[in-house]
Parts: sequence; C-alpha cells; structure tokens
Amino acid sequence: MAKKRKQAATPNKRVDSGELTLSDALNEDMLAKLKAAKQELSAAEQAKEEERQARLLQERKEREKNKSFAELLDEYGEHGSKY
Repeated sequence: MAKKRKQAATPNKRVDSGELTLSDALNEDMLAKLKAAKQELSAAEQAKEEERQARLLQERKEREKNKSFAELLDEYGEHGSKY
C-alpha cells in the first residue's frame, strides 16, 4: 500500500487594497445615522418591554384584588397566617 501524502495547505491571501469593508464603503455620516437608528430602535424596544412588564404587574394585582373569599381560601388555605 502506498502512503497517503499530506496536501499542502494553501494560505488564504488577502489583498487589503482590493477588499472593502462595509464601514469603508459607507461614508461616516451614513454610518452615524445607522448607529443612531439602531440606538433609537433598541431604546423603543426596551421601553415597550418595560411597559409590558408594568401592564402584567397591574393585571396580576387586579386579579388578586378581585378574587372572592372562596378563591383566596383555595389558594392560600393553610399556608396563610393564622391569627
């Protein structure tokens, strides 16, 4: 049997002058506008999430407030404090 030869790895040659990155292609003004838009979207998303959390907390409080005595007794039963 013949021995297997290792194939020589060809290194990837990068031509720095020939390749442009996205930040190189876009001018700085456009890049600043994109970054500002990204920050605005993330801030709006965070505000929306905080609003959702506050709404859920309010709904939970309303459900607790509107429970009947039987529902409260079923839920807390013997776990409630005894006077």
